[in-house]
Amino acid sequence: MPLARDAVLAVGLLRKALATRRARIDLRRMLAERGPLPQNRFRIAVYFADGPVNMYQMRQWYAPLRELAREWPVMVISRAIRGADALLRDDALPVAYAPAVRDVEQVLDEQDVRIVFYVNQNTRNFQMFRYGRRWHVFINHGESDKMYMTTNQFKAYDYAFIAGDAARARLSRTLWDYDLDRRTFAIGRPQADHYSGALPYTPDERRVVLYAPTWEGDRPSAHYGSIVTHGEALVSALLATGRHRVVYRPHPRSGVVNPAYGAANARIVAALAAANAADPAAQHVHDTAPDLGWQLAAADLAVVDISAMVYDRLAAGKPLLITRPVDPEALVDDTGYLAACEWLDAADSGDIVERADRVLDDPAAVERLDHWVRHYFGDTASGSSTRRFHDAVRVLMERWDDRNSSSVG
Repeated sequence: MPLARDAVLAVGLLRKALATRRARIDLRRMLAERGPLPQNRFRIAVYFADGPVNMYQMRQWYAPLRELAREWPVMVISRAIRGADALLRDDALPVAYAPAVRDVEQVLDEQDVRIVFYVNQNTRNFQMFRYGRRWHVFINHGESDKMYMTTNQFKAYDYAFIAGDAARARLSRTLWDYDLDRRTFAIGRPQADHYSGALPYTPDERRVVLYAPTWEGDRPSAHYGSIVTHGEALVSALLATGRHRVVYRPHPRSGVVNPAYGAANARIVAALAAANAADPAAQHVHDTAPDLGWQLAAADLAVVDISAMVYDRLAAGKPLLITRPVDPEALVDDTGYLAACEWLDAADSGDIVERADRVLDDPAAVERLDHWVRHYFGDTASGSSTRRFHDAVRVLMERWDDRNSSSVG
């Protein structure tokens, strides 16, 4: 067994090395073809020290940052070979590849960067914090009630852009001697103003249910996945009605730890295909695309596990059910939305139609949802979060001007 594990590890390291080598070659080629970035153009930089595994943290910000760049040009400072390669391939924002500290310094010498955004807590962020005369701002890559959202690392940044009152309450409970009023800006969820992607079906009278389970997890405290416990029963019940359309979006890691999850996932996919073959007008969807947008906006109801999807859907301001974990060791935060959400127990999965109708049509359920949407994200009317995002940036630009004038004087 040890020899087998060593062999698997060696193969994994070799593949990673080959992928890095290919990325280095491609990166050099793309940078040479693009040429140098124009000097003294960019006022905002997004600092990204990660590789491709965390590209989702950047990609969800592309649309809001492109919108912001109409007023304040935005660039990305990338530190990792494969991360820079992925960013250049995406071609969403101008990218400066700065693998060494001296490269970062060169970028700052060439650009008048006044605000640096950070989408995660990578330890290499501290290499950027050394540079003053600019605001370092944590914008994060999502909203949730996880411990990550209250880490004392918030204090390392000059400012933080947070979603709303729920984030303020979490931070006020946890952080000592932290000036929330001065150092945070509540902007909601700007990504919700930029849902992307074309519908893969033709809308009709069917109610659309998004089922987006997470994977099974690698430890009991994170056993949130519902494919085995809830998934097959609820999908079967929805397929049987003839008045629902299922959009099934499983986590790409489903089944990597527990083969039963992979097998159940395969059965659900087969059931969707069989239902479409029997009734082509049903247009059920097995969604494996990397981008998340239209799914949240188009579904009448979302059924999700405890994951970031809870808060992504909540930001859309539309009804959702959350699957209750079967494993008693799974950790469930009971201080926020999960203390008052609409739960779906495994035993009730076969009754999903009745549960869905109640959540969609019950005025009390709609009122509760509205309360929690406002608590987490504030006003979710179209364009509202984008305006707050831009307003926060303008305030920081004004503060930069004030500080710079004082220093010069």
